[in-house]
Amino acid sequence: MPESKSRNKKKAAPRTDKSEAKALMPGESVNPRWLAPVMLGLMILGLAWIVTFYLTSSDLQLPIPQIGQWNLAVGFGLIIVGFGLTTRWK
Repeated sequence: MPESKSRNKKKAAPRTDKSEAKALMPGESVNPRWLAPVMLGLMILGLAWIVTFYLTSSDLQLPIPQIGQWNLAVGFGLIIVGFGLTTRWK
């Protein structure tokens, strides 16, 4: 009686532990730990600066009364720097 050909079973790929770090490809880098908090912090600070100025512009002209309408430029500057940091995000 002829023998049946035995099948070679494919070996299962070894499981990788999720706690292991992902291997980086050449030229690939990791985000610095400070990037996300600084980026979001600057954008939120800029928004808070502009909102504070608009809410107090008729009476106190906070955050810095001496510079008047330039408070808007400071707020938008903070937001722009925060968005500028997003270009470093990988």
